[in-house]
Order: sequence, then structure tokens, then C-alpha cells
Amino acid sequence: MDKRKKAKFKIGDTVVITMYGTVGNITDVKFLDGSYVYEVNHSEGLYMESTLQHISEYEGEVVQESEKIDITYKFFFGDLVQVDGYGQDYFKIVGFRTEIWRYKENAWEDVIYELSRLSDGEWLEAHEEELTLIAEAEDAETFIQKLGLLYPINKKTGKKEINKASSAVRKAEKEALQERKEKKQLIDGLLDLYNDYLALYENFGDDEYKKVTVLVLNKMKKLSSELYNTRRNYK
Repeated sequence: MDKRKKAKFKIGDTVVITMYGTVGNITDVKFLDGSYVYEVNHSEGLYMESTLQHISEYEGEVVQESEKIDITYKFFFGDLVQVDGYGQDYFKIVGFRTEIWRYKENAWEDVIYELSRLSDGEWLEAHEEELTLIAEAEDAETFIQKLGLLYPINKKTGKKEINKASSAVRKAEKEALQERKEKKQLIDGLLDLYNDYLALYENFGDDEYKKVTVLVLNKMKKLSSELYNTRRNYK
């Protein structure tokens, strides 16, 4: 029968990290080697119960940490654009998102636009700097009709002719996107490993655990740098 004690905090609780006086929410609870440890605001490290206190019970001075990020979007839903490397193909903006990257030595915001090609509906992701505005959403349909883009299919073959060079560029872009996705997944896995060994080191003080955290952190820094360079060079 499991006789482990009940966790003092649960996911969603608002707590104060007493060593810093900062406020956060519990985002994960783990039971490691007989003790509960807690993730606060999706942080990289885990905190022991002794380092946390319910905000209602905390009597010290609270330091509110926040970061204001101003994002300006150059394109919006329905805008008609062209994409670097895709020749005269036209795409519509069907969605966009902002990825916020924060690491010890690097920080950036990445705006990713989701596109649908007019000719065949093919889905594509592209960065803002790769897009050229052709017509804003309210003028897009009129522009399309004027250029006769509603019927781009070759009637004889039933297929749109594709430029080989353009096709090669698209393949390279898809491979680059896949590589970035795989590196992100690897970083996520390393973060979990780092958190586990950091908690073990904080609980037991064994230098072997600390050595693992250093190795994992160095690997994450290397991957983060590679991902950052890929993002900057991605065209």
C-alpha cells in the first residue's frame, strides 16, 4: 500500500519562492526519492516544499516578475502574399503564431505564418521576412479574379506545371523545418532530464548528479545555438 504523504501544493496553487520572494503558479508536481518537488511557471528547475509557501501565508515582501513583449504583426488573416523560393505562386494567410524563446544566453520572438497556396491548397509555414504582401485581405479576392488565378490547372494534363528548381527549394525548406522541429523536441527531452537530475542533486548533494546536469545543460546550449542559427539563416 502506498503510504506516501500528501503533497503540500497542487497544480494551480499560487506560491512564493521564499529565497527570491517571487510569485508563481505550480505547473507540475513530481515525487522523487521520497520527496515532492514542484515546477513553478514551467521553470527549468524544480523546487522542494521547504522553498515554497502559499501566498496567503507569506509575510515577506513579494517581488512581482513580469516581462512585457510587444509583437507587431506585418500580415493578417486573408492577406495575399508570395513566398521567397516559390516563384509566382500566391498564398493566403490562414493563421499565425508567435514562438517565444528564452535561454540563458539567447532570447528572441519568432512570428510564424501559416499559409495556403491558391493553386492546390498546399499548406506551408513561413517566417515574416520570407513574405511579400501582394494584396490585403479586403482586396485579395478582386486581385485573384483579375489575374484569373481561380483556375490555374493545365486543362490538358490536369496538373499544374512545376518548376524543378522551385521544387528543389521547397524540399530544402521542408527539410529545414523538420530539422528545427526535431531539435525542439530534443531540447524538451533534455529539459526533463535536467530537471530530474537537478532535483536529485538538491535532495542528496551527490556531485555525480551535478555532473549530469552540467553535461545536459551544455548540450541544451549547443542545440539552442544551432536552432538560433538555423532560424536566422532560414530563407
